[in-house]
Amino acid sequence: MNDLVEYLAGLQAGSPAMPDGKPFLHEYRGELSLHFEPQTIQSRMQRHAPDELVLGYTRAMMSFLLFLPAPARIAMIGLGGGSMAKYCLRTLPSVDFTAIEISPEVIGFRSEFAIPDDSKRFRVICGDGADWVREESNHVDALIVDGFEAGGQPRQLCSQDFYDRCHARLSDTGVLVTNFWAADVEYGSYISRLRRSFDDQVVSVSTEDPENRIVFACKGSGFPPLEQEFLRRARELNAVHRIDFTPSAKEILRRLRKLAGRQTRT
Repeated sequence: MNDLVEYLAGLQAGSPAMPDGKPFLHEYRGELSLHFEPQTIQSRMQRHAPDELVLGYTRAMMSFLLFLPAPARIAMIGLGGGSMAKYCLRTLPSVDFTAIEISPEVIGFRSEFAIPDDSKRFRVICGDGADWVREESNHVDALIVDGFEAGGQPRQLCSQDFYDRCHARLSDTGVLVTNFWAADVEYGSYISRLRRSFDDQVVSVSTEDPENRIVFACKGSGFPPLEQEFLRRARELNAVHRIDFTPSAKEILRRLRKLAGRQTRT
């Protein structure tokens, strides 16, 4: 039995019955996790290293740095256990970071997950991410969308209007990165909407976590990236991060070549 299977088996055997859709915590061998239901993990943290990215899909999402290595302003929809927020605050020391989380219960676990207090460069807002994108007047360089509820992807975070507004909210060279449940029957529709909003400047990759698929949508003239420059950027990021960006860079380039081949044939 591998670690994850053992972990989930222990969770299902030992956790109390929880109200439908209400988030709850589970701890196992020094790791704390956030759940809406026992079968799925929303966030996972090592107690001895709270800023590390434990789940593979979060490391894949950080590959937005391949497109934009030095973002000044980041917004994230869906706080969860704050894994990406904490990682960005530690590794991007000049970044301004806003997290928007719809669930007050999730925000209530903030201290358990060692999420920093609000400060000049970091804040957590309780609200609907779709409302924030519609009402916020400032631009951001990177917009991370990792919002889920018990039933999956919230409808307001995958509509055509939402993606249009994300495009408008980004700076001229900004990037949107979003996490999808790979088995979602509407996944193809979401990609089509993103392509319409971002003029086809969209690429998706698989992750170490097979249930997740990460999609990057880019604004500006630097897409698709030049291959050698993209790989060089991965090596530069590897030197300062505890993430190996090279596999993601190669997978993104492979996917872009495949997409280009399809367009050539049509």
